Amino acid sequence: MVGLAEEFQRYGQMNFKSTIIGSSVPRIEGPEKVTGGTRFAADVDLPGMLWGKILRSPHPHARIGRIDASAAWRVPGVKAVVTGQDNPGFYMGKVLRDMPVLCWDRVRYIGDRVAAVAAETPEAAEEALLLIEVDYEVLPAVFDPREAMQPDAPLLHDDIAAYEGAPLQNLATDVHNGQTRLAWSKGDVAEGFREADIILEHSFSVPSRHQGYLEPYTSVISIDDDGRVQAWCSCKAPFRARMQLAQAVGLQDEQIRVNVVAVGGDFGGKGDARDLPIAYLMAKMANRPVKIVMSYAEELTASNPTHPTFVTIRSGMTRDGRLTAREVRTVHASGAYGAMKPRSFLSTWHYIGGGYRIPNTSFEFLQVCTNTTPGGYFRAPGAHQYTFALECHTDLLARELGMDPAEFRRINLLGPGEEDAVGRPLRIINVRQVLEAALEAGRWGQTKAGPGRGLGVAIFGRQIGGGAAGAVVTAESDGTFTVISPTVDVGTGTHTIEQQIVASEMEVPLSQVRVSQGDTDSTPFDEGPRASRVTYTEGQAVINACTQIRQAILDGARLPLTVTVEHDAPQPEDVTYFSAQVAEVDVDRETGQVKVIRVVTAHDVGTVINPLAHQGQIDGGFVTGFGLAVTEELVTDGGQVLNGNLGDYKLPTMSDIPPLETVLVHTPGGTGPYEAKAIGELANNATAAAIANAVADATGCQLFELPITAERVYAALRSGRES
Repeated sequence: MVGLAEEFQRYGQMNFKSTIIGSSVPRIEGPEKVTGGTRFAADVDLPGMLWGKILRSPHPHARIGRIDASAAWRVPGVKAVVTGQDNPGFYMGKVLRDMPVLCWDRVRYIGDRVAAVAAETPEAAEEALLLIEVDYEVLPAVFDPREAMQPDAPLLHDDIAAYEGAPLQNLATDVHNGQTRLAWSKGDVAEGFREADIILEHSFSVPSRHQGYLEPYTSVISIDDDGRVQAWCSCKAPFRARMQLAQAVGLQDEQIRVNVVAVGGDFGGKGDARDLPIAYLMAKMANRPVKIVMSYAEELTASNPTHPTFVTIRSGMTRDGRLTAREVRTVHASGAYGAMKPRSFLSTWHYIGGGYRIPNTSFEFLQVCTNTTPGGYFRAPGAHQYTFALECHTDLLARELGMDPAEFRRINLLGPGEEDAVGRPLRIINVRQVLEAALEAGRWGQTKAGPGRGLGVAIFGRQIGGGAAGAVVTAESDGTFTVISPTVDVGTGTHTIEQQIVASEMEVPLSQVRVSQGDTDSTPFDEGPRASRVTYTEGQAVINACTQIRQAILDGARLPLTVTVEHDAPQPEDVTYFSAQVAEVDVDRETGQVKVIRVVTAHDVGTVINPLAHQGQIDGGFVTGFGLAVTEELVTDGGQVLNGNLGDYKLPTMSDIPPLETVLVHTPGGTGPYEAKAIGELANNATAAAIANAVADATGCQLFELPITAERVYAALRSGRES
């Protein structure tokens, strides 16, 4: 122990950060993943485990009469059958608990859960499901949120304020089928429009999409002899899954332990308890462990996709291009329930302020109940829908003035110290530098390569989240360090970053730092990965732990020494990070086919702790944005998802992806460790608008809906929808 203290005193001035921070350290979980050793929730295999399957509603809206499950019990191997009528009154949700664990009186979307079976084999469970008889009285349904707001539309919930967890301050009870409303205003909008020489209004629509993670959600429950519940699930937020399960079935959080498994991708879609309550009910009935693995058909039709969204933007401007006023009204189809998103609305405040100087504004974001799959979170929730509309609208404003779209943006861009569109003063905003870098690399203003070529630009910026994080760090007696993290690494490299931070702070080689994930018994509360916050929140928790350990060692503490840190990071409301993208396209005017030739993405960055992981976030984010732009759409008819398989739901493949050039604009002021800045949700949200604007530049036709397909471009060309 004395020797280690002497080492710290002797080498305390060495700049280990120069060799560890900023290095492309390989992912610590890489070998296990590529050799098949990583354990996911579906890999959990317990003695006596049963397979669970769920019976779902075939109707978008119906009243349940009789449920007869007697025949299901006669299938050999069936050990548990649960129905909503046997278990009425159980609701679940992240905050608003309005979604039945199993429906007992009414179903509100195709895929709503009515009954479940646990059996010795998946085949027996499937066979038993087919034998459950449910009498339905089909009710009128509504699928479009704009129609759902009409007074004569079917009402999905009699009193949404009566549900546990209802966000009373944000409920839109004045709107028929209204769920929640977020609103901001600044200045005097009416006066701003009076000052305008030109006022334009445009409406845009964006369909629902799935998050596209590779691992379908799995829920596993085992109940100990003393009644303690052991859970394993594909959730990025184990503490939140524990809370949601406890609330749904009437347990205390302390009665549940959520155990460690890897999570195979998230992108916002795995922050819930999903089928854990149903697995619990069946495990309790059968007195055996139960595992429920969603099929990908269930994922695509009955999980928590993005919200179909309609955005109308009205802006006023002077003839020299200065914005004077803006009104925005966004309507999201929330789906049948608000349970799958925190507080039943999207975290719009992270990006609504934008990068443009607008003295007078009014924003409204409505969530409206519809007989469709409940919507959830997705990599900057709501941002790709809003940014597509905003940045296409921005180009239309510029073209109305006969002005270059880049120049129009330059005129209106914010700078440090100015207020954003909702009145928040920004200390750090580098959108101008990022835009110029993207334009230069994108060869903006150069002669086009051909008659079908076009260039488009779009920007996106967001603030990051704060909140609870933690770490358990041990200085071992052999000079190594062990980190137990409460944060799930959903594929971003979180645990590798933690390894680098500890090695840097404690001035030891990477090989002397081991990082693992802890369960809900062994680590402090953590909110989970969200809002591009993890390096900021978890990184600071780890640094705090290292600071305490280092001082204790220097003070003569004995080893091993363990420090547990609970950290509550403030949300930096005066800092917005930006990206800008330039897309080049080639459009075949005879067919409408669009080929994306190349894309440039520029980002405001501070210290890049791990360049390989950092670029991976940019590459992955861009591919996500590309899919949202040109290939992905959940096609529905009467509430039924028609392309509920990966053959028909077109996630982009490597052969679809155009060349991507990344430009990093290094600026000071990062809020993370070593002045690091967020990157996770900054590469996917401007892509669709940049490509759409490039198509408009090539053809003169603006698209107002996504995805950008050959059929839509061809129709726009034929109808002469000039921008």
